[in-house]
Amino acid sequence: MNSNIFDSNKSYSLLGRVEGAEKAFLSGRRNRAEDLESAVTFFLEFLRGFESFDLAKQCVTVFGSARFKEDHPYYHLARDLGSALANAGYVVMTGGGPGIMEAANRGAKEAGGYSLGCNIKLPHEQKPNPYLDQFIEFEHFFIRKVMLIKYSCAFVVMPGGFGTLDEAFEVITLVQTGKLERFPVVGMGGDFWDHIRQFAHDNMLQQGVIGEEDLDLIHRADNVETAINIIKESYSDI
Repeated sequence: MNSNIFDSNKSYSLLGRVEGAEKAFLSGRRNRAEDLESAVTFFLEFLRGFESFDLAKQCVTVFGSARFKEDHPYYHLARDLGSALANAGYVVMTGGGPGIMEAANRGAKEAGGYSLGCNIKLPHEQKPNPYLDQFIEFEHFFIRKVMLIKYSCAFVVMPGGFGTLDEAFEVITLVQTGKLERFPVVGMGGDFWDHIRQFAHDNMLQQGVIGEEDLDLIHRADNVETAINIIKESYSDI
């Protein structure tokens, strides 16, 4: 691909990085021309992401809340996880923000690994954390999510809110439907995942909307060593 495809970023600045582009697209019924223009912004934003990332090593994406502070046990756990992933030879990718994302990137960086972020532009600005070797800022949530999934051979999901659960269930759905194969989803965070599994068992399974085997789509890991072992066993040719 021509490395100068985004010289001066004129097209991308004009279409792909328009402030509030996703909000405008989702605002309701619009005319056809406006929707076609939005489709161009999607393409340019995808293209920019594909142009930016060219990884020589396998990558693991870590999902988790932006709200946990540096003194929280989950922050410490994510930091240790980032270090262990880097020491095992993996690139660490996150959503690029604070909290769990920062901790995982920080751990990878401190261990001498490579640390990536896919940040999202929000009305209340979410700044990229300072432990990123490379990051991209996205306007559209769904494009950012594709980038977080596309380059990774495994996913570790730590406690978080609606956004984290959205990311977790997106990946699980891809695995359930065979769109992703061999790529483990690891749940870390103790009772947090126990409660979700209980809900899935007592409600979703009992109502017949998932199968018994679907309960095992998330691999429970109580510590970093277990998480690394699950990833290595599922995808060892890094």
